[in-house]
Amino acid sequence: MTALPALPLGPEDWAAIRLTLRLATTTTLLLLLLCTPLAWWLAHTRSRWRTPVGAVVALPLVLPPTVIGFYLLVAMGPDGPLGQLTDALGLRRLPFTFPGLVVGSLVYSLPFAVQPLQRAFEALGRRPMEVAATLGAAPLDRFLTVALPLAWPGFITAAVLSFANTVGEFGVVLMLGGNIPGVTRVVSVQIYDHVEAMEYAHAHWLAGGMVVFSFVVLVLLQWLQPARRP
Repeated sequence: MTALPALPLGPEDWAAIRLTLRLATTTTLLLLLLCTPLAWWLAHTRSRWRTPVGAVVALPLVLPPTVIGFYLLVAMGPDGPLGQLTDALGLRRLPFTFPGLVVGSLVYSLPFAVQPLQRAFEALGRRPMEVAATLGAAPLDRFLTVALPLAWPGFITAAVLSFANTVGEFGVVLMLGGNIPGVTRVVSVQIYDHVEAMEYAHAHWLAGGMVVFSFVVLVLLQWLQPARRP
């Protein structure tokens, strides 16, 4: 049996934890901001584009993370559209940087934000918005004062799932960010490094923390389940 070290987490472990939490927080906030109008559109549109757009949103659920990471790496490279855009703007290219990890995390965690929000908006129905309209509320006022407060369980679920999914990323962040300490080395990559170096005791502490974190997330989602029922 592998003995646990007296000092379970070293400076590089704590740096990976801080970077992971920073990445997950940034990604979650951006996803909630960007995905709210998209989820609202998917919940209410009758456009023929609804199905293909919904399929694109759901692609990260079925594609291997390495495939997503590879195509994002190509898109951000010198010959890709994002790479050419950053070059034209005089900006640093995104691969192997923290902003690059954020872009990859936004794509990878997209369905975990959009789908709960879409279900929450669909569950509202049209009547609350129609009632607010009859009282003279403008469309934006109806959305901000009626739809958003009533859909709060969906926002909490989207935030929890997006945060947890980003924390657990491996393939996408490794493809886009490599393994740069303090810059792109997140917890999942740090665990991989410990295992490669046969430092199983250190890997136990980080992996065990991920197990506990995942368990807490699932309990929280189960606790929120009754609130989502009509």
